[in-house]
Formats: sequence, C-alpha cells, structure tokens
Amino acid sequence: MNWLIRSFSSSIGKKQIMAVTGLGFCLFVLTHLLGNLTIYGGKESFLSYVDRLHSLGSLITLAELGLAVFAVLHIVIGLLLFVQNLQARPVRYAVSQRAGGRTLGSITAPYTGFLILVFIIVHLLKFRFVDKATTNDFILLSNTFAQIGYVLFYMVGVAVVAVHVSHGFWSGFQTIGLNHPKYMPLLQRFGILFSIVLGIGFASIPVYILSTL
Repeated sequence: MNWLIRSFSSSIGKKQIMAVTGLGFCLFVLTHLLGNLTIYGGKESFLSYVDRLHSLGSLITLAELGLAVFAVLHIVIGLLLFVQNLQARPVRYAVSQRAGGRTLGSITAPYTGFLILVFIIVHLLKFRFVDKATTNDFILLSNTFAQIGYVLFYMVGVAVVAVHVSHGFWSGFQTIGLNHPKYMPLLQRFGILFSIVLGIGFASIPVYILSTL
C-alpha cells in the first residue's frame, strides 16, 4: 500500500499508474474488438462467442472489477495531472501547442478522455445494464445499431477512442521506461496503426449490421 501512496504523491508515480492502466485498457479494447468481430461469422458465431465468455463466470466478474479499478485510477489521476498542469502554467503559451512534437492525440488527451467516459457510460447502459431475459446479445446488438442516431454516436465515440489511443499507446511505454531512441519511433508508428485498426474495426460493425438489415 505504501508504494501506491508514494505513487499518488509524485508526478512520475501518477504518470506511471496512468501508463499501466492505459495500456491495460488498450489490451482490453483489442480483445473486445476481436470478440465483437465474430459478428462477421453470423448470428451463431457471435452467440457462441458470448456463451464462451459467460461460461467463464467468476473470472469475468473479476476482470470487470479489475477494469473498474483501472478506470477509477485512470480517471482520478488524469484529473489530478490535468489540474497540476493548469496550475503550473496558468497563462497559455504564446507559441503553437504542436511545438515540440506534440500531436493531436496528446493535445486533446484530457478532453477525449472525458468524452470516452461519457461514451462508455452510454455504451454500458445500452449493452451491459439491460434486461436480457427476453432477448439475446445478437438481437440487442442488431436492434441498437438499427438506430441511426446511436450509430452516429457510436462512430464519433470510436473515433475519439482512436485519437486518444494514438497518443496513449506509445506514451504509456515511454512512461514505464521503454524509451529507446531506436525503438520509440517504431512504437509511435505502431501506436497510430493500432489506433486506426481499432477505429476501423469497431466502426465497421454497425456498418455491417445495417447492411444486413
């Protein structure tokens, strides 16, 4: 417990926790995408994936609790770092924020993080915290993505996630010490590629469902 207290009390420690929790979410989002892509195999393929997932029982519950802890840590520490940065420079820089190699993902990270939180809450209300006694996940998915308004919301949401990840992926590795001048440019490019794959992968699902209705 002392290491956690020390981490919260130092800027470097906070950033390291942000990095670990952020990379953890990158792994979760990737596995979530791979599972959801079983929809391309049809109804039986998707429901088979869902059944295998539910069969894990307490392991899934434990994973969900772990993700919840990661989410709380990432959000709280992100807010603390954002406030600290504002206090450190109360007057905005006169030069462009893109100076020094900053990217769209890094500049907008606090704001895309908030938008992702809103997106996750709505997404959970739509798919997780619903009564499935008279339906199944395939019907729920199909009916939800038949709503053009939610499809547009979902598209914007996954685009925001992609922008956030484009910076968070490689900066997470940098923060935990994997900052070799030879490999960091590769990680940066891979982070961008990874974010594009996530964005296109998730965005393709409602497009596919709409095309089959």
